[in-house]
Amino acid sequence: MNFELVHEKSISYSTRNVYLMSSDHLYTFAKSNQNLLILGGLVLLVIIGGGTGVYLFEHEHPCANITTLGYAFWWAVVTLATVGYGDYYPVTLVGRIIAIIMMLSGIGIFILLVSTLAQRKLEREESRLEQRRLLGHDTKNIIKKQIEQIEKLTEKDLDTLVTTMKGLRRTLLANSILIKCPRCNVVCHDRTRFCSNCGLELT
Repeated sequence: MNFELVHEKSISYSTRNVYLMSSDHLYTFAKSNQNLLILGGLVLLVIIGGGTGVYLFEHEHPCANITTLGYAFWWAVVTLATVGYGDYYPVTLVGRIIAIIMMLSGIGIFILLVSTLAQRKLEREESRLEQRRLLGHDTKNIIKKQIEQIEKLTEKDLDTLVTTMKGLRRTLLANSILIKCPRCNVVCHDRTRFCSNCGLELT
């Protein structure tokens, strides 16, 4: 009897833990994709509002071809996506004004989507470069400490140090900007003070 009670409690605890973990994941996902979720909500709101509005003003008109809510929502999606099949279209003045608003909303939402995705990519790139910079700074400190004790290094430690220095140099050069020497037109990195070809001081 006690074993069954303990077993039931452990099941309820594990179920609660799974629920808490899934809600944490959901919260993290919502927080990291907040702009996209707002954009999705805006799209849904415009489709429902535009489709309902067009249906209310169109469905009783004798020449109307948007006579059901299904047709109205289909028209709203097509118009918002700026596809414009032309199979359904408003014939009343108010319906056409709603159509203009829907078309402009579709263009605006597309621009917002592209800018949001570009901003997220830029933030990821900046974060990656910052991690590289911090890693490079830490590596520099390690190299400095090893150079200070260079006489105590074994051959293997010395080889590792040289390999680390080459890797750090490649990382720093990859993050630097290329500039052209005004005298001989050789491409150099902005971290270099003098041209590697003619020795001109680069400013």
